[in-house]
Amino acid sequence: MAFEDVCKQNLIAEGEVVPCKVGDKEIVIMWADGGEPKAYEARCPHEGVSLGQGDFNGRILYCIAHGWVFDGRCGKSLQPAGWQMKEYPMRVQNGIVQVDITG
Repeated sequence: MAFEDVCKQNLIAEGEVVPCKVGDKEIVIMWADGGEPKAYEARCPHEGVSLGQGDFNGRILYCIAHGWVFDGRCGKSLQPAGWQMKEYPMRVQNGIVQVDITG
């Protein structure tokens, strides 16, 4: 695995989504209320629109382009069903969030 530094741990918080770049790939760190922070590709599976600008209420992420709806705890699409945000391995070491986009 090739973990890369993304941001400081204190820049992410429960109930928030944080857009980031790893190399030339846009990702989001999404931390749903009562869950764990997770890293996802920031492309909506519908038409590739950035989810980094999506509307997140702490539990649900809404794509601003066409209204697709994702569960913030697991990246699974709720509307329409049957889709999934691509998740990347993530860890925190020495106060730095690291993500592996090669996995």
